[in-house]
Amino acid sequence: VQLQASGGGLVQAGGSLRLSCVARGMILSVFWGEAPAWYRQAPGNQRELVASLSSDGNTNYADSVKGRFTISKNNSKRAVYLQMNNLQPEDTADYYCNFGSLWGRGTQVTVSS
Repeated sequence: VQLQASGGGLVQAGGSLRLSCVARGMILSVFWGEAPAWYRQAPGNQRELVASLSSDGNTNYADSVKGRFTISKNNSKRAVYLQMNNLQPEDTADYYCNFGSLWGRGTQVTVSS
């Protein structure tokens, strides 16, 4: 199974981005039971949890992104998304998708002021 993340880029403060992560090779029954998450790591900082989605649909967000970011998934596409609105310079980081012990490559998000 490979996790392929995309959607990062450069955006001005107040803008939006939508990150996508596709779990290629993961069978539907496994994907259905997974609890995907997005993490981020800014230069010089530790990796931190941004958002997670439990298998029964409960979401959890870091306080810094509540009300601005939304995690969701599409089972048929084996994809998890992170909709990021009202982005701020402090959101600048490499963003990683996670399924249990699986990590995708980071996708870079840069927010200019």
